[in-house]
Amino acid sequence: MRLSNHREKTLRILGTHGVPANYGGFETAAENIARFLVAKGWRVIVYCQRAGKGPVTEDVWHGIERVIIPVNLPGWRGTSEFDWLCIAHACQFQDICLTFGYNTGIFNFRQRLHGIPNIINMDGIEWSRARWGLFKQGILYLNERFAALFGNHLIADHPEIEKYLWLRAPKRKISTITYGADPLPGAPETLVAAMNLEPGRYLTLIARPIPENSIIELVQAFSARHRDHKLVVLGEFRPKDDIYHRKVMACASEEVFFAGPIYDKETVQALRFHGKAYLHGHTVGGTNPSLIEAMAAGNPIIARDNQYNRWVASNGALYFDTIAAADNQISLVLSDEVLRQKLRAAALSRFNEEFTWQRVAGEYEELLSVYLN
Repeated sequence: MRLSNHREKTLRILGTHGVPANYGGFETAAENIARFLVAKGWRVIVYCQRAGKGPVTEDVWHGIERVIIPVNLPGWRGTSEFDWLCIAHACQFQDICLTFGYNTGIFNFRQRLHGIPNIINMDGIEWSRARWGLFKQGILYLNERFAALFGNHLIADHPEIEKYLWLRAPKRKISTITYGADPLPGAPETLVAAMNLEPGRYLTLIARPIPENSIIELVQAFSARHRDHKLVVLGEFRPKDDIYHRKVMACASEEVFFAGPIYDKETVQALRFHGKAYLHGHTVGGTNPSLIEAMAAGNPIIARDNQYNRWVASNGALYFDTIAAADNQISLVLSDEVLRQKLRAAALSRFNEEFTWQRVAGEYEELLSVYLN
């Protein structure tokens, strides 16, 4: 067993595709937490996945050390191989591990065997998502149980997820630390104009196009009447291959604009900032990154009515549980400037209170510091 030169403040981050973040929420969290900790004097090593073959390489990016591991398998098999290789590499040292996700939680027995502290962000109740199918749901369910068993401490990103995890592990080893976002005080109008959109004359809907995100309900609600506004829907729609995608597009009015998947961060931020309101239909999970980012942009929000969204957005949103209710809330927000200002102020206040990366990363540091000795 080898010890790092800076044992007292060294962290290894596993479970993501790596940094810089260009894939998803976990990568964004890893990057922001790593940057924060480096600025606080920590040595941070992030494991990064690269497609292909070759040796493991190491470099430094913005003060963050990277261990780059090539993997030549597609999909979940590549993810499993990558996780196994990351854990094997990390177990050569006695540094604290921060693992994002439990997809391969069974592998975390290795940190336990080596006496290495491993803090695991348990994400949402991932195994319950119908889109996985029964076989993968079963695999995820088992790995959730293994991660809860082997992890020294479990992180929930929402109080309701923490309550759920009480069924999996003792309460003393579970904490809630939310997801974060960057403040968005402004964005260039030119990026919106380049898409033939007029600032303040459209709403946004940014989500993976699957049934549990209420895409069809929100598109139907918006399309129920003429709005004199556009609805900009971001996401990859493949109507030739996916019956749900076909149904969504078939029920859309001419005012719905399917913009496709947009990965450029500045463009997405501009779309958020200059939108009149944001529609959020997520029905499962904990703290959703897209909802937090809408709050950071000061968007008035219309959200699916459930315990997850209500805790996150609080008074910064109007809520719906049916298509008719969503239709009414859209009409109300579009017609009432005073209401929009009230929702905008409440969303920004809630964001600054709970969801800035400075606050979130600080809570991670506080928890990780417990395991330094």
